[in-house]
Amino acid sequence: MSPMVRADYPKNWDELRAKVLERAGNKCELCGKANQSMSDRNTKVVLTIHHIDNQKHRDSLINLIALCQKCHLRLDLEHHIKNARKTRLEKSGKRLLPF
Repeated sequence: MSPMVRADYPKNWDELRAKVLERAGNKCELCGKANQSMSDRNTKVVLTIHHIDNQKHRDSLINLIALCQKCHLRLDLEHHIKNARKTRLEKSGKRLLPF
């Protein structure tokens, strides 16, 4: 996932994020993994906040869910594939045809 660009989010984003995490019980709302280190795998589950409708400017709590990295990537996979294709085509000098 790409890093968060703070300018794309409202000034009260930290407050919204905290409310979503509290509502979710500090767990991924899809798979239930907790926001914590997993010592048996030497990894860390980091919860992110996902816009259900993929519109960053729609920040109502009903449009936001807490997701672990794996679930967030799974939900955004189609978007990532399209962006990767667009980037490859732009680098090769070819035009991207709209779908």
